[in-house]
Amino acid sequence: MTTTRESLESASEARGLAELVLVRHGESLGNLADRAALDAGEAYLDIDVRDADVELSETGVEQAEAVRDYLRSLPADRQPTAVLSSPYRRARQTAETAVEGLDVPFVVDERVRERDLGVFDGMTWIGIEQEHAEESRRRQRVGKFYYRPPGGESWVDVVQRVRQVLLELQERYAGERLWAFSHQATIMCFRVAVEGLGEAEVLAADKETPLANCSMTVYRAGDEGLELVTYGDTTAVDRAGEDVTHEPSHGGGDQGQGR
Repeated sequence: MTTTRESLESASEARGLAELVLVRHGESLGNLADRAALDAGEAYLDIDVRDADVELSETGVEQAEAVRDYLRSLPADRQPTAVLSSPYRRARQTAETAVEGLDVPFVVDERVRERDLGVFDGMTWIGIEQEHAEESRRRQRVGKFYYRPPGGESWVDVVQRVRQVLLELQERYAGERLWAFSHQATIMCFRVAVEGLGEAEVLAADKETPLANCSMTVYRAGDEGLELVTYGDTTAVDRAGEDVTHEPSHGGGDQGQGR
């Protein structure tokens, strides 16, 4: 693996990725803390690091290793020719484990980081309803897609940064197979940017088929640009016999913190 600190702004003459594979990070300690807090009816997660520093759980490490084994099983013409990662520890840890031994460019870009929850960081939806009742009501009125928590980002804000990075990726890695390791909300926002999904469509997909840890969402070049091949594919984790994990669904708000 070759790590590069170059920006993504330099462009090639050709345009268009041959393949884009979006991989959600493995289960994290934040996912476990979120699940435990909701089960106990707590307002806050029992975790003492900032979101950017949350690491993989033991299961998450095993899931990342399952992706590594899956990648090694692919023929050479199916393996990635470039890798992109969120700078957040859980995503980068997943990426570095998954592409271990592959000699490919490795770029870290903050634009594919997790959605910023602002003042709600570290809180469950229970805590938000208890301590920020007015904001909870405003979120219900505005809707999940457009609502921006104080000091944080809406899904639309994430879509905007995803659109920017996607344009650069299409040029810089024209004709290549790019694997990008990111986060639940960010990958759903890629679906908006690539497929043109509307508010109702992307929220329905997020609710009906929660994105599993270390799942793969695959696009390949077609006549109209990148075309969806599979969404939330858990083949790598399934083959290894590892647990498939999702966000907890307890009602009342977003499906967990997405950590």
